Amino acid sequence: MKRSIAVAFLFVHSLHAWSQEEPVSPDAIYQNEPTGNDSSSFLTFYLDNDLFSGEDQDYTNGTRASWISENRPAFGFIPARQLLEKLSGADGSSSLVQRLSGFEKGDIESKKVVINYGLSVTQLMFTPADFESPEQPPGERRYAGWLGLGFSLHAKSERVLNSAELIFGTVGPRSYAEETQDFIHDLRGIPKFQGWEDQIPNEFTLDLSFIQKRRVRFLERPESNFSMDGFTEWGGQIGNFRTLARVGGFFRFGFHLPADFSDPRISPTAYSQRLFENVRSTDSDWSLYGLAGVGAAAVLFDATLDGPLFKNFETGNTREPWVGEAYLGFGVSWKLFEFSYVHTFRSEEYKEQTGGSEFGSVALLIRL
Repeated sequence: MKRSIAVAFLFVHSLHAWSQEEPVSPDAIYQNEPTGNDSSSFLTFYLDNDLFSGEDQDYTNGTRASWISENRPAFGFIPARQLLEKLSGADGSSSLVQRLSGFEKGDIESKKVVINYGLSVTQLMFTPADFESPEQPPGERRYAGWLGLGFSLHAKSERVLNSAELIFGTVGPRSYAEETQDFIHDLRGIPKFQGWEDQIPNEFTLDLSFIQKRRVRFLERPESNFSMDGFTEWGGQIGNFRTLARVGGFFRFGFHLPADFSDPRISPTAYSQRLFENVRSTDSDWSLYGLAGVGAAAVLFDATLDGPLFKNFETGNTREPWVGEAYLGFGVSWKLFEFSYVHTFRSEEYKEQTGGSEFGSVALLIRL
């Protein structure tokens, strides 16, 4: 518990201190000044939980707090800042990365690319369906937890977002997944899961994640303030927590649609991303919209299913190499706040699993 308190204190203290810091001289990082009129930063709280679908098993809960800066050059003390810059397609990237970045030639030099940086704390937990067994029930998922601290850099133009994130974490008892679940179950009067002593063992994790999103406008009707847009996304993650590649996309439709790159669910590089002020579809204080999307992933390694990479540990599960999902939901915003709910339907993630899984995701965004 002391370690979890220390991690939370470090995150809050760093957020406050970094937000007060003056940016490093542009000559030391970029020649471009922040563009657009949006000088706000954003704090977002995410919650994934399968109780929204009446279950309490497999991917049973996820929580995340993320903060992303206003449009400004990245601070020099972000871990592996130069690596994240190069992956994001910012200044200094290789010619191959520049071609894949989606930015027009000369975008950075002509001040059409904006840089944001972000911090996140995430906890995930996985359990079997049988909560009474003190050991992993045959054919069900191994108990597992993960706790991670992410540092990210985001390069965006009016239609493209490239996000790169370095994530430090741990699986096993150090993730405090058992303590978190017991605390919530005590509050709600729900029976506790009895098999956490049989969870996967401790191992520190280090992962590097990248995602690119491209925005396309489909429909705009200024007379009714109704519009529709869509996002394609592709990317991957490499590390000893997860190694995978994924593709997908989603579209939104509604009134006073906020022009942003927001990811409505917990994932690496999930930060609330506003576009430039001059491409917002409306200046209204409110918005109401629906969304729907699909995704697919090729999973090469997952510590919660394969066991820690550097330890010989049998989880009793056989990872599925291909995982697909579909999701739908809605969002509503009012002035400084935005709320969204998304329901996800996911295919089987391990061969012993009988049928896919469902979970709901809630996100609350606060504009600072």
